Amino acid sequence: MFPSVRGRLNRLRRAYAPHEHRPLDGYLVTMGAFGVLAGTLATAAKLSGRPVPERPAAADVVLISIATHKLSRLIAKDSITSPLRAPFTRYAEPGGSAEVNEEVRDEGSTLRHSIGELVSCPFCLAVWVATGLTSGLVFAPRLTRLAATVFTATAASDFLQMAYSLAKEAAEGEPQEDEQPALAQA
Repeated sequence: MFPSVRGRLNRLRRAYAPHEHRPLDGYLVTMGAFGVLAGTLATAAKLSGRPVPERPAAADVVLISIATHKLSRLIAKDSITSPLRAPFTRYAEPGGSAEVNEEVRDEGSTLRHSIGELVSCPFCLAVWVATGLTSGLVFAPRLTRLAATVFTATAASDFLQMAYSLAKEAAEGEPQEDEQPALAQA
């Protein structure tokens, strides 16, 4: 049975993207892993008798949303976390503001490739991070709120640092990036 499933998957892959490598079986494994994780967390919550809120508090939704944004970017783009991504990605270039751009490694398994896409994409990671933080509200709400506060404060600080840099450049009369091509023509 397994060889026939593998054959069907290969035919599906060729039909889906005949001119490009798409690691569909790797995607299936990562989706399956997420499903197992989510199912395990739901079962653990049920078995532990932990109360699951009917509706999350609006403050928790905002806190977890901002923390998810920051933690996803930190994992996927930050220079400091590049050792976590290195087995699955390759450095390409600086990405600005302490971030890097990386390419997914194509050699090796399709699972390695799909994990590379996952760990280098803040949008892709967000659902995993949000699931972890939201589950944390059920299992360890005080600790989760404390950790989420750190990431939310860091995200706010990032925006303030960028706003400060822009205000400083404007006050000093330095050209903004969008003005530089016009100056080059003059």
